[in-house]
Amino acid sequence: MAFGTQDEPDEVMNEINMTPLVDVMLVLLIIFIITIPVMKHAVNIDLPRATNQVQEVKPETIRLSVDAKGDYWWNENQMAEANLVPMLQAEAAKEPQPELHIRGDKDVRYERVAQVMAAAQQAGVKKIGFITEPKTQ
Repeated sequence: MAFGTQDEPDEVMNEINMTPLVDVMLVLLIIFIITIPVMKHAVNIDLPRATNQVQEVKPETIRLSVDAKGDYWWNENQMAEANLVPMLQAEAAKEPQPELHIRGDKDVRYERVAQVMAAAQQAGVKKIGFITEPKTQ
């Protein structure tokens, strides 16, 4: 019983093990057998042809300003406070609904701007924005 003798030579095996390769190929074959009939089942339909044009109707913008005295201006036209709610209701009924941009003077009481916001909410105006001036340095 001698170790390292010539009785058991350590030779490198130079053959490729084909079993894993055959297993992978069989799995791929089964996948293709299952998926090809699914891709072939299609109903041929002659669909009608039509053209359409995208209509981009941009909503108008209403500029509602509140000056330092608390007066209301509708797109640079002075208006009475009694006309505010009916005009906002008329604009809220339009399709598409216009955007309301509120410009409040820095010296006006917040109450006057809050009244405009409450009137717009009661009228059903959904898009309200506030306009400010950028701060200069």
